[in-house]
Amino acid sequence: MTLSSLLPGALGFGTAPLGNMFRDIPDDEAAATVEAAWNQGIRYFDTAPFYGAGLSELRLGDVLAQHPRDEFVLSTKVGRLVLDETEDPAARDLGEKGGLFEHGRPNRMVNDYSADATLRSIEDSLKRLQTDRLDIVWVHDVAQDFYGDEWLAAYETARTGAFRVLQQLRDEGVIKAWGLGVNRVEPLELTLDLDEPKPDAFLLAGRYTLLDHSRAHQRLLPAAAEQGVDIVVGGPYSSGILAGGTHFEYQKAPAAIIDKVERIKAAATRHGVGIKAAALQFSLAHPATVAAIPGATKPSRIAEDVAALEETIPSAFWNELRAEGLIAGDAPAPVPTA
Repeated sequence: MTLSSLLPGALGFGTAPLGNMFRDIPDDEAAATVEAAWNQGIRYFDTAPFYGAGLSELRLGDVLAQHPRDEFVLSTKVGRLVLDETEDPAARDLGEKGGLFEHGRPNRMVNDYSADATLRSIEDSLKRLQTDRLDIVWVHDVAQDFYGDEWLAAYETARTGAFRVLQQLRDEGVIKAWGLGVNRVEPLELTLDLDEPKPDAFLLAGRYTLLDHSRAHQRLLPAAAEQGVDIVVGGPYSSGILAGGTHFEYQKAPAAIIDKVERIKAAATRHGVGIKAAALQFSLAHPATVAAIPGATKPSRIAEDVAALEETIPSAFWNELRAEGLIAGDAPAPVPTA
C-alpha cells in the first residue's frame, strides 16, 4: 500500500517532543497538545519507544484512546526495547543525540533489531498505546548518528531480522506498511538497492529541509520516487531552528547554521513570508514526499503548523533563495495557488 493512499493528509504530528525532549513537560500540557492536533484535523500520529523510554507512546495512547480507532493513522518504531529495570536517562549512550531525552522515563532501553525483539517491541507498543493495531512500523535509527562506524552491522541485523518480520506482517495484513525511520540518507539508499525485502516508505528526519537537502535531493528522493517508495519528512523545522528555536540536529545550532537561517529569514521578511511556512512547504514540494510530521509540546504550535501549510508563498521568494544559493537550484518549490 502506498502511504499517499493511507495517510489522511499532508500534515501529521510527530510526538518525539512528548517524550520530554529537551525539557520536563507536564502531562496536562502534553495531552492538550495531542488534543489540539486532533481538533485541528490532524489524523496521522507518529511515535516511538525511544521517545522518553515509552513516555511519548503512553501520553499519545491516553489521548487517542478517547477517539475512534478507525479515524486515525498510527505509526511507531522498532529497534529498541524498553525494560522494567531503570537507569540514569542522562547517562545513556545515544551517539550524536546525547542527552536528548534526559528528562524521560528512567526505564532502561536496549538496542535490538532481531526478529524476536521486533515482535516484542510491537506488542509492548500496542500496550502503551492502548490500541489493537498499528498502521505503519518504522525500523528506527539504524544509521551512523547512533552507531558510528558500526552502523552497517546494526543495519545487517535489521535487514535479516526486523525488515523480514515487518514485511511478513504487512503481507499478512497485520500492518499496512513498513519502512525505515532514520536521520541519514545512506541506510535508505542501501535499502532501495535491495532485491528484497522491499519497504513501502521511509521516514526521513532532518535531511530534506530548507537547511539540509542537497544529498537527499540528488539521489535518494529521485530513486525513491522511481520505485514508488513514499517519503515522510520528519523534523521539517530542523530540530526547531526554523521555527524560532535554538536547536539544529538536536543540539545547539552552530554559527554557520544560525547565519544561514538569518539569511532565509531576511528573504522571508522581504517577501512577507513566514519562515515556518517556507520550511514546511519546501519539504512537501518534492514529488516523493507525501507528508511532514513536525513535533510540538504546546497546543498553539499546532494551529501555527496548519496555518503554515495553507500560507501562499510567492515564486519570487524561492527564486531569491535559489539566486543566493540557499536552496538547490533545481529543488522543487511550491507553486502558489491563485
